[in-house]
Amino acid sequence: MTDYFGSCLCGTVRFEVKGEFDSFYLCHCQHCQKDTGSAHAANLFSNSAKLVWQSGADAVTSFALPGSRHNKSFCKLCGSALPNTQIAGLLVVPAGCLDTEITMLPTAHIFLSSKAAWDGELGEVPKFEGLPD
Repeated sequence: MTDYFGSCLCGTVRFEVKGEFDSFYLCHCQHCQKDTGSAHAANLFSNSAKLVWQSGADAVTSFALPGSRHNKSFCKLCGSALPNTQIAGLLVVPAGCLDTEITMLPTAHIFLSSKAAWDGELGEVPKFEGLPD
């Protein structure tokens, strides 16, 4: 069994995931675009892993979009996305909140019919190791 550790941006919330992830989806739906402010969400899913809050559990809050299955958990202080268990029996962990390296490659891109128009051929866009001058 693998243990993964993670935290929010401000460090108030720290957690451990005990177990393995079943899948890793890059979701391009419009809900995920809105709640990440980016082209897609990168979430790991597990039906068996256990979430243990190590600190800051009282700083975790959740939002469920009415009329949908879309929900997210985040830190009340810094807004960082955090693991959620809002769907019974399913742990959803935003990949970016993990401090432990993920060796699993994404399983698939999903909801490509909603893909952002600018998220196309990004291979030609210049690349920098840090903030460009």
